[in-house]
Amino acid sequence: MLEDVERWLGTRSWSARDRPLKKLIAAKRSSNASVSVVLPALNEEKTVGEIVAVIRRDLMLKVPLVDEIVVIDSGSTDRTSEVAAAAGARVVHRDDILPRIPAVPGKGEVLWRSLLVTSGDIVCFVDADLKEFSSEFVSGIVGPLLTGPGVDLVKAMYDRPLGEASGQGGRVTELMARPLLNMHWPQLAGFVQPLGGEYAARRSLLEQLPFPVGYGVELGMLIDALHLVGLDALAQVDVGVRKHRHQDGQALGRMSAAIYRTAQLRLARGHLIRPSLTQFERGEDGFEPRTYSVDTEERPPMAEIAEYARRKAA
Repeated sequence: MLEDVERWLGTRSWSARDRPLKKLIAAKRSSNASVSVVLPALNEEKTVGEIVAVIRRDLMLKVPLVDEIVVIDSGSTDRTSEVAAAAGARVVHRDDILPRIPAVPGKGEVLWRSLLVTSGDIVCFVDADLKEFSSEFVSGIVGPLLTGPGVDLVKAMYDRPLGEASGQGGRVTELMARPLLNMHWPQLAGFVQPLGGEYAARRSLLEQLPFPVGYGVELGMLIDALHLVGLDALAQVDVGVRKHRHQDGQALGRMSAAIYRTAQLRLARGHLIRPSLTQFERGEDGFEPRTYSVDTEERPPMAEIAEYARRKAA
């Protein structure tokens, strides 16, 4: 491991319990910073309501840490929007944000558009499929941004069980993202969960970053932030255990392809020869090929969008 990564692990890796809520509230008042929590959601009616309710109860009603909770619905066909609204979130449909630019499917697309409908100086992203949710997922990663002026982006780190097996979740991280980072961006080798969907950042950073529209958004954001603000502006916080819905192997293959493509563009900014992935499923006549396109689009930094500039000036 690089010497600066070892140093970083000692100075930029914390536990959520290192910063009690009283300390965070005092820091929030002194800095006058506002906090937005964004949940990107697609057919998550079973879990989104509990997540919103816990954040609202613990971090809005008990203590004034979070200023707004916004659920961005990216086309759910279940009751995600109704459940989230009933729990206390403001719900916005992806297609209603920046209609001038037609939306494309993908998590990164939703996160990018969320900057236009939130107002917090600090924006905290939380996946909507988490089970047994703790509000420390939010307070833990927001904490260093409130108490440390030199920190711009904070990732959550946690154990990810797969069924009853401890630490076996995060298969794409271990098989794709971690090898890529260690080989090509070794300064980022200290991140325990580089692909984790729970992270917080200053708006002033997020608005300068391009957003891959799909599953490559977390890797792309981490790499681009490293180049823009440097390793010491990045941090991670241990929030315990993350339980969520796991995807099957083929879905993980498609996710891996998108992540590799994101890394490839950042390595060379070159031309993709074949932005697609072929997988196989057994059918009546043997193995049948299924070919999927790999996300090849990225949204520009939000600071370059005219509507966003007008909103900031208003």
